[in-house]
Amino acid sequence: MTDRRKIAFQGEMGANSHEASRDYFPDYEPLACATFEDAFEAVKSGAAALGMIPVENSTAGRVADVHHLLPDSGLRIIAERFKPIRFHLMANPGVKIEDVRTVASMAIALGQCRKALRRLGVTTESVGDTAGAAKSLAEHPDPTRAAISPELAAEIYGLTILMRDVEDERHNTTRFLVMTAEPNPPRPAAGVPCVTSFIFRVRNLPAALYKALGGFATNGVNMTKLESYMENGAFTATFFYAEVDGQPEDEHLARAFEELGFFSERFEILGVYPADPYREKAGR
Repeated sequence: MTDRRKIAFQGEMGANSHEASRDYFPDYEPLACATFEDAFEAVKSGAAALGMIPVENSTAGRVADVHHLLPDSGLRIIAERFKPIRFHLMANPGVKIEDVRTVASMAIALGQCRKALRRLGVTTESVGDTAGAAKSLAEHPDPTRAAISPELAAEIYGLTILMRDVEDERHNTTRFLVMTAEPNPPRPAAGVPCVTSFIFRVRNLPAALYKALGGFATNGVNMTKLESYMENGAFTATFFYAEVDGQPEDEHLARAFEELGFFSERFEILGVYPADPYREKAGR
């Protein structure tokens, strides 16, 4: 039995989130969760100390559901990590690639490997997660089937990799947020390049969004993300998730937040955390 702290992720063992958890937090024991809700709850309940949650991919865009879970999760963001995504086509030992007729994986992974799958002329099957496809193939061997999954899944489930790096784009990268249940986690030191994530709902006023965002422009704040989404099924895009450079204590950002408050009926900071060096490497 281990007494290591745990880090929760969505998916089976061998998923990209498992790889990210292992690579960035090797001292933590990975905790596989069936759904994103389960991963959030594991952190919230204390079953896991941290959560490794994917939020967006450079090829497929944002990860569905996660932004809806963030505002009411009660968790805080303490870090971001960018992970290059490499997918591999794998099958049961002895299977030849020309025998494969069906390839299973998570829908977002199939979308990221669309060109390679089209060249192979196979039928695709969407399943809950990438590593789950590999696990199912190991449990139910079939010479006509293959899975698209990370290399770690092939190692765990004893599959043979038929084709490596089948993703369409070499820049294929997923951004993860690291979550904690601590209500007031330590802030990064002054001078460290930071990202502040927050949510807000604008007041029901003419041009409220325009006015709410005006303070960021006039105070020279770089807003790197702004996304709207429905709240409680209402067809009104009044709830927003945003990210900006800097810390709330920075004078220019503090003034922008003050102005945002005049035109918002809800405002909450979800996290202040160091900007991953990958941002500079990728040139944003």
